Amino acid sequence: MNWTNAPDGTQSFVLHMHDVDVARNKTTDDVLHWIVWNIPATATGLPEAVPAGAQLADGSYQMNILAPAYRGPGAPASGPLHHYVFELYALDTKLDVKPTAEGPETRRNVLKAIEGHILGKAAYVGLFKRPQ
Repeated sequence: MNWTNAPDGTQSFVLHMHDVDVARNKTTDDVLHWIVWNIPATATGLPEAVPAGAQLADGSYQMNILAPAYRGPGAPASGPLHHYVFELYALDTKLDVKPTAEGPETRRNVLKAIEGHILGKAAYVGLFKRPQ
């Protein structure tokens, strides 16, 4: 994934990937596939095969619903296509947020921390289901 034209004053980025077609545990929370925060302002993308682990070499952090790693699309072959939303936020700050043991809690903490700090946002929606 690559991006360009970050707003002036960008200090860091947050990438939030989630499946909006699945509610989790009878709540309104959708399924978190990946959240990466404190991506350096100098970054223009994320490479393939980002290694697992809570903190990455560039100082950013990552989490999915269960673990500190990328979790790709996984909609079943039977059923409709799922909408996977990638949201990239440009922030005027770095976040003072550490990963917790649970992805949904970590996501809530990150999304609360970005309030009032968003300089720009881009979104991409991809459709996916496994082949039959």
